[in-house]
Parts: sequence; structure tokens; C-alpha cells
Amino acid sequence: MAAPKKGRRAPASQGHPGRTLILVLIAMAGLVGGMFYSGTLTPRLGIDLAGGTSFTLAAQNQPGKPNAINETNMKTAAGIMERRVNGLGVTESEVQTQGSNHIIVNIPKGTDAKQARQQVGTTAQLGFRPVLTTTAGTKTPEPKPSPSQGGANGKGKGDKASGDKAQPGTQQSPSAKPTTQGRAVTDSLKKAPSAKPTPSGKPSTPPAPPAPPGAAGIPPALQKQLNALDCSTKEGRAAAGEKAANTKPSDPIVACKQDGAQKYALGPVGVEGTDVSGAKAVFDSQQGQGWIVQMDFTSEGGKKFGDITGKLAAKAPPQNQFGIVLDGAVVSSPSVDKAIMGGGATISGGFTQQTAEDLGNMLSYGALPLSFKIDDETTVTAALGGEQLHAGLIAGAIGLALVVIYLVAYYRGLALVALASLGVSAVLTYTIMTLLGPAIGFALNLPAVCGAIVAIGITADSFIVYFERIRDEIREGRTLRPAVERGWPRARRTILVSDFVSFLAAAVLFAVTVGKVQGFAFTLGLTTVLDVVVVFFFTKPLMTLLARRKFFSDGHSWSGLDPKRLGAKPPLRRRRGAAPTTKEA
Repeated sequence: MAAPKKGRRAPASQGHPGRTLILVLIAMAGLVGGMFYSGTLTPRLGIDLAGGTSFTLAAQNQPGKPNAINETNMKTAAGIMERRVNGLGVTESEVQTQGSNHIIVNIPKGTDAKQARQQVGTTAQLGFRPVLTTTAGTKTPEPKPSPSQGGANGKGKGDKASGDKAQPGTQQSPSAKPTTQGRAVTDSLKKAPSAKPTPSGKPSTPPAPPAPPGAAGIPPALQKQLNALDCSTKEGRAAAGEKAANTKPSDPIVACKQDGAQKYALGPVGVEGTDVSGAKAVFDSQQGQGWIVQMDFTSEGGKKFGDITGKLAAKAPPQNQFGIVLDGAVVSSPSVDKAIMGGGATISGGFTQQTAEDLGNMLSYGALPLSFKIDDETTVTAALGGEQLHAGLIAGAIGLALVVIYLVAYYRGLALVALASLGVSAVLTYTIMTLLGPAIGFALNLPAVCGAIVAIGITADSFIVYFERIRDEIREGRTLRPAVERGWPRARRTILVSDFVSFLAAAVLFAVTVGKVQGFAFTLGLTTVLDVVVVFFFTKPLMTLLARRKFFSDGHSWSGLDPKRLGAKPPLRRRRGAAPTTKEA
């Protein structure tokens, strides 16, 4: 009795190719829709194609460091500036040293030149200084000493003796009591009160007028500087910041808040910026502080920070605050009610997303070893780059035309599959490059255009590998539908190996190079990944569908799959009733 025949089931790779094609088309439509939704219809161009702004920065000597301007420090500063302006390394900003004391920074058009100027010129000298006293940012007259005069720095009855002369008329704030908790605290530092006066009269209100000279341990000369300081003008803030930035860390300073609303007398640096191991901007939705900057300290820095916050917590306002001074300006002055241990803290105080990200960026990428001033700022045109791009596009069009002619002449009907796949690859590449501009700052420069042109050959090579595998199966005497499925495993393996080598080369090139060469490597890697996506999710399903059409399955002379033209062997035959055998390629 003969065994019942079993129905043949299509291979897994052959089922539902139409659904795969529909998903690809939906993805393409989504990317195109994203372009129109974002309002960005063209890729962001690099400085060689779109022009931009060029800065020339001159290194400045620093107090106490007569030999700071050297080759090592200049290269270090250029590297930090490049990381700041490039972010992920694909925005195509150029940073290079020139001579012994100059750095040239080229920013492409479309980048905020003002923001870039602040990024490259900021030295990011950070210090945590204890607040001695604070008052409104305007210039204040010299107060006359009076035994009955109280001040913001006076300590109330019940304070612990600390060697300072107590001032009557001030009550101690409850938050000034030293903490008795020994657990590590990594919560956000409390934001200091505003400098605007209120009629409440409570100890938690903004500081009163400055204390008389010599009060609360403030040197008379420092108090005189504080009274003379005017933070309400841009010139006054700039002069105060420059003077504070050039003061030794061990000396007290007077400084302005960035907005000029307050001015401070600050003690020596308790924790330096080099003790900060990392910083990032985070939106605090739990405590409602808005944008904050989270900092992590080194092991030594965490100990220093714990010691200074422990000492500040035992003092009355405003001396329980410390000023976070960045390049001579106070960016925040949080108060402390207990020691902050654990090696982490946050900076809060009315940051916007942009200001928080800028501060985190500068602190993360490190402080410049030198200070700089901008000697020159010029606008760069794109005339030469435009001519080169025009010539490159002509060369790319000629190369594409030759590829099309070759495909039509050699593969005939199969050329339609190759051209459709090239079109899908082109749409995906263009839309992704366009969307990456506003997303990560990707800029298309001339080397990146070359990478995209080279990708045409890589993509066409994948099609040729698959087509030749199908034709080999037909030469063995198989019909088109089984030839498409049997040729795919071997073609797939070859395509993956080839694309992996190309992607590995692009990744290594991206990692070990800088500037424009990274643009070439990034584009080459992107198009290599897209080649795999197109071949697997478009070319293969499309061939599966076309194999069911009479024009291709019957081997029409213009299909490119004519058995006679390919020199096919007689069709493979099996004995009647024998079960079909399928051998994995």
C-alpha cells in the first residue's frame, strides 16, 4: 500500500513576501512624513558645501603659569573644543591648531554661532566656594559701622562658637542646625533664596544689607570690593568674572551671579572642578525643579565635598551656602542643611534645557588647560565646495548611468529589480540623512557625498551576487521558483560577509580619524547597513513575487532568466511517487 502523499509546504522564507514589501513602503512613507513634519526637506550641509563661521582664538598666559602655552596644552585644548562643538562627532565642525598659540574653529552654517562661541571659548574653570555674604547686584554705598547694626552674616543667640564675633539682632535659621544623620545623601541641593527683599522679616528671607567691614570674618578689603562691585551692567559682570577667574583658588573673591541679580563675597575654593568626574542635564519631574545638572565626583572629590557641606550645614544663612563658580561667575548658590556624601550632587536654580545642557557639556568634556580670547571671526563662503560638489554629482551620475546600462544589457528584466532596489536605498539614505541633521547634528560634506556614491557600487554588488546564485540554480535544471529559494541561503551568506567587512572598515575609520574623514566613514557605514535592509526586506521578497509571474517563470528571452541562454541542463526528474527531497544549500 502506497504511503499517502504529503502536501508540499512553501519554505519559510517564501511565505508572505507581500507583507514584507508593504512594511518597507510604510517605513519609507513614515520617514518622508517625518521630513515634512520636522520642516527639514534637505540634509544639513557641512562648512565646505554651505559655508559657515570661522573663529581664531589666541591662547592667554595665566597667573602663576608662565610656561602654560605649549604644544601639549594646545593639543589638549583643541581636542576638548572639538568634542564640545562636535558632540557625536558628525556635525563636521573643524578644530585645528595654528602656530604656537592659535586655534582655528570652523562652524558650518546652521549651527548657532553665538552658542558655539561660548562653547569653544569657555575655560570651564569650576570651583565650589563657601559664601561669606551676599547682597543685591547693584553698587552699594559704604555702610557706617554701628554697634546696633545687624547683618545678614550675624549669628543669633544659641549658635556654636566658631571664632567669629557674634552680631546681635539675628535669629538662627532652623536649617542651620548641624545634621545628626550619618547616611549618604545624594538629593539635590536646596536652591538659595532670591535676592529680592520681602516684608516678612523672617530669617529665611533674602539677605539684609552687607555687614560692616570686618564683620563675620570678612576682610575689610574684600568687603570694600563687594560694595564697589556693580553686577547690574554687562561690563561690570565681565570685569568681575575676569578678575575672579584670574584669582588664585586659595584667595577669597567677589563675584556676580550670571544674571547680575546678586553679588557675593566668597571664600577659598573648597572643591575644584577637576574633582568632578562627569555631569549631565536631567529634567527633574519628581521634585519640580525643572532642568538640573547632575554631577558625579571622583573618590577624592566626594570626600572634599562631604567635608565642606558638613561644615556649611552648621552655619546660619547665608553662610550655609556655597557658590558654584564657573569662569568667575556664580551659576548657583545652593544652601546646605546636612553633609552630602556619596560622591554625587545636583546643580539647580532656574536652568533652561539649553543652559543645563551647555553646563553639563562643558563640565563633562573637561576644563581647558588655557584661557583664550577670540582674535577674529569671519564668514566662510561655499563657492569652492559648491563647484566640487557639482563636479562630484556629475561623476556620480555618469557612474550610475554606466551601472544601469550594464544591468540592462546583462540582466535584462532583472535590471528592473536592481533599479527598484537602488531607488528604495536612495530614498532611505536621503531621508535618514535629512532627519539626522536636526537629531544629532549630522552634516553632509564632500567626503560624505563620496561615501554615498561608493555605496551605489556596494548595493549593486549585493544584487549581482543574488542574481548569479539564481542563474546558477537554473543552469542546474531547476525552475525559477525553487531556484529563487535555493539560491538565497548562499547569496545571503556572501552578502552578509561582504557588508560586514565594509561596515567594520567604516567603523575603524570613524574611530581613528577626525573631521571630514569621519563624515565619509559615517556615510559609508550607514549605507552599508541600509544595503542589508534593502536586500533582505525588499529585493528578496520582490524576487519571490516575480518568480510567480509568467514572464519570469517561463524564462522569457528578455527576463534575464532564459534557460537556453544560460545553458541549462535538462530538467531534474524524480521517480514517480517518490517524496521530494530538499537539500539545504
